[in-house]
Amino acid sequence: MTQSVSAREFALPPLTPGPHRKRLGLISIVASFGGLLFGYDTGVSNGAENPMQIELGLDNLSLGVVISSLIFAAAVGALFGGQVSDAWGRRKTILLFAVLFFFGTLFVVFSPGFEALVTGRILIGLAVGGASTVVPVYLAELAAVEIRGSITGRNELAIVTGQLAAFVINAIIGTVFGDLNGVWRIMFSICALPAIALFVGMLRMPESPRWLVEKGHDDQALAVLKTVRSEERAIAELAEVQRVAAEEKEDRHVGVRAILANKWLIRILLVGIGVSMTQQLTGINSIMYYGQRVLIEAGFTAGAALIANIASGVFAVIGGVIALYNMDRINRRNTFVIGLSLTTTCHLLIGAASMVLPVGNPLRPYVLLFLVVAFVFSMQSCLNVAVWVWLAEIFPLHMRGLGIGVAVFFGWLMNALLALFFPSLVAGVGITGAFFLFAGIGVVALIFVVTQVPETRGVSLEKLEEGVTSGTVYDFRTAGRVGGSAG
Repeated sequence: MTQSVSAREFALPPLTPGPHRKRLGLISIVASFGGLLFGYDTGVSNGAENPMQIELGLDNLSLGVVISSLIFAAAVGALFGGQVSDAWGRRKTILLFAVLFFFGTLFVVFSPGFEALVTGRILIGLAVGGASTVVPVYLAELAAVEIRGSITGRNELAIVTGQLAAFVINAIIGTVFGDLNGVWRIMFSICALPAIALFVGMLRMPESPRWLVEKGHDDQALAVLKTVRSEERAIAELAEVQRVAAEEKEDRHVGVRAILANKWLIRILLVGIGVSMTQQLTGINSIMYYGQRVLIEAGFTAGAALIANIASGVFAVIGGVIALYNMDRINRRNTFVIGLSLTTTCHLLIGAASMVLPVGNPLRPYVLLFLVVAFVFSMQSCLNVAVWVWLAEIFPLHMRGLGIGVAVFFGWLMNALLALFFPSLVAGVGITGAFFLFAGIGVVALIFVVTQVPETRGVSLEKLEEGVTSGTVYDFRTAGRVGGSAG
């Protein structure tokens, strides 16, 4: 398999500089506004939730419903978003999500009470979940194999940038207008700006060439490829995509039928679900949603926690930049193992520090802040970008939207359960118990990654499809050599 993959990849004409590379860069920036919205809409609650809870008189469970309603809706959006994009097209589906982002924001900002607020959060959640599946697939299908990781990973960098923007803007608004009734509405209103930018930008972006081939529009696919590749490379890639698409049509199985008819497709779907759930079970989004609450529990005042919270956002972006740099240099499996080892260590240290440094100790808030930031940095520099890139790569074309949609559905479902119960968990067992629990889960996740997750770096989507369908991707002894073939 190593030799055949290498031969196929290097048979392609090399990538060359030129306007087509700049065009691909522009497409990735515009599409990544979906990730920016994802990040801002999930991060804005971290700082807005406290004044919102006070103004609307919400108890902890009601607050959990408001926060988690977006996440539960995101699970539904992820499940159906991929299938909509399979039928309707990646570009049109992203435009639909931009509209949902905008109108959901209006519902939240002008909500008179709990019911309308939850309705708005659900609309935003449908868009967040859908964008989380479709944007990475759109970028992966447009990018060349040599730079696919760094191009697709830009969406995750946009997510953490959006979260940082939410933390900074919340801190500014909270500091300047903190005494103003309804200050949380101002925080949420900022979400409308990137939604408009995404809609306007995507009107001028092309459709995925691989989706076009699957639908029989080969001439349009070639025209798109020629805008993001040299002409020689575009023709060669189109021929490979056409070859695999023709083989799929001969099998006459698509979607759910194809999965149920092939044990290897069932296995890769289960592994994809596991990877998606593993990402959420690190507890990263508990910090991104409730970071201020955790820091208050650590010993900071509410105002100081709002400002200190920015540190997590800053190091998340720094970690995202590092991850993007390494995405086409380090194998995905190695990145997962390193990341889970670091995050599990951070969990143990946070739990231990919370025990050793009791409430009232002047060192407690700063030590816990340092360890929380270290956890976020470890997560973003090793796991988050790699997980989204891997999910966008691993599924065959005929089930890509469905596969990533189902996998991300379970990830969002786990995310939602954590968002719903995390305030009650911290209230019940404190920081110590919560992070020791995350550490135990991290050990199990490490075993899962080492024994089940295939390598994808440096292998074309078409060659990956063949390996997934035949089960040869699970030959982990050659995974490192195969993944490094394009390095």
